[in-house]
Amino acid sequence: MVDEVLALNGAARSWTSQSPLLGAIPELDSMAVVTLITALEERFAISVADDEIDGSAFATVGALTAFVRNKLDA
Repeated sequence: MVDEVLALNGAARSWTSQSPLLGAIPELDSMAVVTLITALEERFAISVADDEIDGSAFATVGALTAFVRNKLDA
């Protein structure tokens, strides 16, 4: 999904859960974070409040995956 939203043309296929996101991918700027959150909300039928999200959720692929899983389990 990150690959799709950021138009990385398949670059994410080789990522692992430890792959860094925020600060490591130039395309993942503040506007892209907002777009990604919106896409996650739509695809997974979740709601993310402004105070629920911080940079740690976007630190790595694994951190973002865990954040979404926690939202789905809530």
